[in-house]
Amino acid sequence: MNAKTPPSGPGPQNTDTDASTSKGDRIAKVLSRAGVASRREAERMIEAGRVRVNGEQISSPALNVTPEDKITVDNTPVGAPEPPRMWLYHKPAGLVTTARDEKGRETIFDDLPEDMPRVMTIGRLDLNSEGLLLLTNDGGVKRKLELPSTGWLRRYRARVNGRPTDEMLEPLRRGITVEGENFLPMDVTLDRQQGANAWLTIGLREGRNREIRRAMEAVGLTVNRLIRTSYGPFQLGELKTGEVEELRRKIVRDQLGLELEDPTGTAVKKPTAVRRPPRRKPGGFGGAGQPGMPVQRGEDDEPPPRRGGGKAKNAPRGKAAAGRTADKPGARPGSRTGGKPAGKPGSRGPKPRR
Repeated sequence: MNAKTPPSGPGPQNTDTDASTSKGDRIAKVLSRAGVASRREAERMIEAGRVRVNGEQISSPALNVTPEDKITVDNTPVGAPEPPRMWLYHKPAGLVTTARDEKGRETIFDDLPEDMPRVMTIGRLDLNSEGLLLLTNDGGVKRKLELPSTGWLRRYRARVNGRPTDEMLEPLRRGITVEGENFLPMDVTLDRQQGANAWLTIGLREGRNREIRRAMEAVGLTVNRLIRTSYGPFQLGELKTGEVEELRRKIVRDQLGLELEDPTGTAVKKPTAVRRPPRRKPGGFGGAGQPGMPVQRGEDDEPPPRRGGGKAKNAPRGKAAAGRTADKPGARPGSRTGGKPAGKPGSRGPKPRR
């Protein structure tokens, strides 16, 4: 079936009724799914006369097309859309979550590997926040996961300046109103107090602008570090700062309830090497300046799921695990247990043979 040609003349070139009854998808959506550009960028390309359908130049995005239609952009044929794909990205602090920044600041897209296809972010992390950010090549996946109705828990580790108590945190657990805006109840746990700062684990099910920072300010606390560790079933795990890892298609299909063109779920891409070394600051996340803050997760975070399922056999736990990896006085290079003591204090050593 050929594309539905919009009527000529002033005014809108398609009605809501036409859009709902016509077969196929809007041309901007098709171009977006094919990786040509975002929907808004595709609409601008159409208005600039760069897009042709079945050899005819179009000037309005109010057009539905089907797989049988031949689409070209700048006289280059547009291929079939890729199946939905998703990536995990460990966003560093100091990058803007946008394609272009009006202030000229560096964006996450400047940090992504050069071999990445055109992707969109699912939700945002503000300039000074870091941690897990989901990426996708499909606008439908993006919109689905950003809807509040999804109800996925987003977990964060927050370092706050102050001495929080249960009494201070209780309003956050009940739901708080900040500047006339109602925030849903948060799961807030006090992990530890470190001098003038404290570490909290926070879980929320909505993504309002600077929600955690604003809520903490309302109860007298200032957030000076914020790390997202999970987004629904997806975990930051051991992904290092600046690294990107693509999810298996089977995981994308199962978690999102999608029907993929490749139902085998066997296609997988190994973690993509970062284009430049990750930027780390002295005492950063997992560094020597942050005792007790591992790269993978905090003490109260849920452990990331293992790829093969189940639990690792003979895995060290708790203090025993720490004891096996900690450096001990007198340890031999590469030793786990630290070697044998030289003798009891005050001993003169072994007696010479007679």
